[in-house]
Amino acid sequence: MSEQIDQRHLKEILQIIETTENPEQLRDKLDDYHEYDIGAVLPQLTKEQRIKLVRSLDLPRLADIFEYLETEDAEDYLEELPDDLAARILSAMEVDDAVDFLKNTVSEKKESWLSHMNIDVRENLTKLAAYEEDTIASRMTTNFITVHTGSTVPEAMKQVVAQAATHDNISTIYAVNEKGIFAGAFSLKDLIIARKDTPLSDIIVTAYPSVYATEKISDVLSLIENYSEESIPVLSRDNKILGVVTASDVVEVVDDEMGDDYAKLGGLGEEEDLNEPVKESVRKRLPWLILLLFLGMVVSSVVSAYETVVARLTIIMAFQSMILDMSGNVGTQSLAVTIRVLMDENLQSSAKGKLLRKEMETGLINGLILGVIAFFGAGIYIVLAKHYTFAQAFLVSGCIGASLILAMFISSMVGTVVPMFFKKIGVDPAVASGPLITTITDLVGVVSYYSLAWIMLDRFTSM
Repeated sequence: MSEQIDQRHLKEILQIIETTENPEQLRDKLDDYHEYDIGAVLPQLTKEQRIKLVRSLDLPRLADIFEYLETEDAEDYLEELPDDLAARILSAMEVDDAVDFLKNTVSEKKESWLSHMNIDVRENLTKLAAYEEDTIASRMTTNFITVHTGSTVPEAMKQVVAQAATHDNISTIYAVNEKGIFAGAFSLKDLIIARKDTPLSDIIVTAYPSVYATEKISDVLSLIENYSEESIPVLSRDNKILGVVTASDVVEVVDDEMGDDYAKLGGLGEEEDLNEPVKESVRKRLPWLILLLFLGMVVSSVVSAYETVVARLTIIMAFQSMILDMSGNVGTQSLAVTIRVLMDENLQSSAKGKLLRKEMETGLINGLILGVIAFFGAGIYIVLAKHYTFAQAFLVSGCIGASLILAMFISSMVGTVVPMFFKKIGVDPAVASGPLITTITDLVGVVSYYSLAWIMLDRFTSM
């Protein structure tokens, strides 16, 4: 659980729990506080205080609190409770949250919790847990309401009221035909304001967006984001509703995808957490580091090819890191932009060409500006600190400035083309591009810088 919580609320909740013994009074006093805030207090309570709190609150409220907890924390607190009570709390949680917890928990009591659940709930959780982690069905919930397309408005309202007792996700209502096939959706607001004699078909949006259960999360993410609906149905292959993906699920998915992509940019298979064993972290990182070691040797061999230049013009070594850093920064910026754009599976070739031109123009303009700054800044520094003549100093700074322009221009192109290439051949661009870009841009910077230094060497030594 995040540490972002109002400390005033934290102290108030703690004081209420510590000073209130009557369960009904405790429940009434905590009604004014959000479940997230109550969950954030749990680590500061004793085991006895947590049990007192659990026995004071009703089941739906407890389920909401546990949905905000990290798996490890929820696991510890559930283990403090009788197995049947822990099972009831899990059963009352949103199905997708309960499934995530049961997939991730390593508690020895997991089987006992499942055995204490209602058989229908257990079968539902087991069915959802069977979906692969990378499919959208693994993020869906069965908390949704359906009505029959042949219903009148009053009949539809009765169906909604009847289901609302067990399903509180009622802002969007889904319509199914007599065979149970998805036929569209409409909002609760539209149902409320519709006249009695209005045909239900008049308010049903038949072209409502949907996704299939087995589709990959990465493939449907942009579709879900673009429609900005409260929830989107997840369908079986025969177009029956299996569940829905809610707005909060989408936020979670986006956050996970960003975390995974960020990890991949560092050459990791997936996002690491604090509790991951050292051996597993080494296993993820070492293969890419070995590859980069050999690529680094290539860069070093290129530098060694310019030993004559370095020996006769040692000052250029002082600015090598600046050239490499700037080319690396530009390449990484272009890479980040390109990875983000490539998330759109419907991206046209023309759009990719536009992105490449934009990144190259951006790299060139930034290179020109920074090249001019480096030309004057480095030139003045060399005159004042190294006591070179103005001609010699600005010849060296001219090499630095020109190298910056060339390296930043090429690096912006490389940072865009490389992920596009990997995407084209079916390799995840985030995994393949991240570890390579820095080394490639180092190579670009080294070749650009030392080649220009070699070209100007004769003129410098004749001064």
